Amino acid sequence: MGSQFFEIHPVNPQSRLIKKVADIVREGGVVVLPTDSSYALVCRLDDKAAVDRIRQIRQIDERHLLTLLCRDLREVGSYARVDNAAYRLLKTATPGAFTFILQATREVPRRLSHPSRKTIGLRVPDNRIDHALLEELEEPLICTTVILPGEEDPLTEGYVIQERLEKLVDAVVDGGACGLLPTTVIDLTGKEPELVRSGRGDPALVGL
Repeated sequence: MGSQFFEIHPVNPQSRLIKKVADIVREGGVVVLPTDSSYALVCRLDDKAAVDRIRQIRQIDERHLLTLLCRDLREVGSYARVDNAAYRLLKTATPGAFTFILQATREVPRRLSHPSRKTIGLRVPDNRIDHALLEELEEPLICTTVILPGEEDPLTEGYVIQERLEKLVDAVVDGGACGLLPTTVIDLTGKEPELVRSGRGDPALVGL
């Protein structure tokens, strides 16, 4: 069977379609989702088989860290240690195209955090489809950019992703064209915020 294809409105996501996508995720599916940076492969946090499938699609090993897609800062606080300084910075930059590296809590499965540093990347996307799905699921999603093996740039169109990944994923959500730029990555585990990767999010928002 091929993957299911959903055209979901980027401003007013159709709730009946969001519910269908949520059911696929709950049943262990791997889904392609638009975000405020680029399209991403997503699955449930505690679904090891689905996470392994994502790694196979991307052909990445466990040294390549995946990111948690969260609804809001309250959810971020369940999976990462956030002090007052980090919270103020997160409040300024979220929702938005930033990934923040923070110390992971015990809620994060060991296989998803950095083995020696016990860190995790988290983001709160500025995308209505993402928020509708996260609200429906009431839990965060594991995500990584849709960059296929041997390619440098992410795929940017839902229908192209459907053609390329039809037999590898369970659903593709087309929410319109996404950009090529990844999120801006900021490490908050040290004394001062550190810019790890410059992307779509403006580092000046967090004073970098």
